[in-house]
Amino acid sequence: MTARILQNPWRLLLAINAAVIVGVLVHKIQLPPYVPYIHLLVDYHFGFIKRALIGAIVALFTAKVPVWLVFALGGATWLATLGLYARLFQKTFGFTAKTLPLFVFIAGSPFFLKNFMHTLGHFDIYGCVLAIILLLMPAGSLLFVATAALFSIILVLIHHIHLLMYVPTIITIVVVRHYLACGLNRGNLAFGIVALAAISALFFAAQFLGTMPIPEADFVAYLKTRTADPSRTDLLQFSYIWYQPLAKEISDTWAWLPHNIPGIPVFALLIWLHTPLWRYFADLIGSLAHEAHRRLVIAALIGVSFAYLMMFAMVFDYSRWISNWAVCMFLILHAVKMLPTSKEAPLIPAEDQKTNIFGLIITLIPRVGIVRPF
Repeated sequence: MTARILQNPWRLLLAINAAVIVGVLVHKIQLPPYVPYIHLLVDYHFGFIKRALIGAIVALFTAKVPVWLVFALGGATWLATLGLYARLFQKTFGFTAKTLPLFVFIAGSPFFLKNFMHTLGHFDIYGCVLAIILLLMPAGSLLFVATAALFSIILVLIHHIHLLMYVPTIITIVVVRHYLACGLNRGNLAFGIVALAAISALFFAAQFLGTMPIPEADFVAYLKTRTADPSRTDLLQFSYIWYQPLAKEISDTWAWLPHNIPGIPVFALLIWLHTPLWRYFADLIGSLAHEAHRRLVIAALIGVSFAYLMMFAMVFDYSRWISNWAVCMFLILHAVKMLPTSKEAPLIPAEDQKTNIFGLIITLIPRVGIVRPF
């Protein structure tokens, strides 16, 4: 019995992943939700400003925001992401003994659901969940492109950094699922260009015109009127981010670089531990029926990675960025699987000892973190 489990441990690894996620949740709810909480307080009371959409929606339902709402909203979004991803995996690959290693390497990755649990309440997961919805919905009409544009606008209003974080992946999904499947014509091409221009204009408006128009002391005083517990002034210490210009963010990032750069080998190791998954992704790209599709997918992967490289240069939440980069790779893998192929790419082997070891290691890693590894 033990020998059989060691030879084919994937069901056990799935159970261990579930236990690890529960442990991460227990740890997370004991931590002060500094940045996630203040995002629930900020709305459009003083006009159009960046990072205010979620707070504005919350303000429609309650005048006072309790701290527990961070975990309630974050937990509900996390559960929705889990359910939608499980549905996506079932649709793309199906749940069988042969596909279980692939599911463990993706869903059990410390980059994905476990790290989203650690960053509960942060805005990253919204890009992921909206991208999954686009992978699930029909893509044969301009309604799909319009929905993708709407999702991108929502993400930029949640946080303008989504233009680099998840919008490139959404564009890739739209190109792969709509334009490659339906072909280019004057109508859908023009619609896509206009949508992209609108999203870009909104980003620049949020970045350069979305600064809080009142003194910070007045801003903090307003936030106190929105808190359910005004004594928790420690949760308002990040109010400065609504005043900080891009130049200051870049300056801080480069100032912290010597302190953060030792984490890069750790990120490289974590990526290497996913080698069986990357090998399958490469085989999947190689199995595509059309050379043009292969080139476009490779160009998209480079483009998405370049967007994350720009983020690394501007904001130093490195653990979050590398984790979301990996999630984007996972989602693009699903999009690529929907393209026509000339042969079947071999799945991750279920009984290979080296693969099993890699699967066990990534299962036992609880999360990647926010700034530095772990």
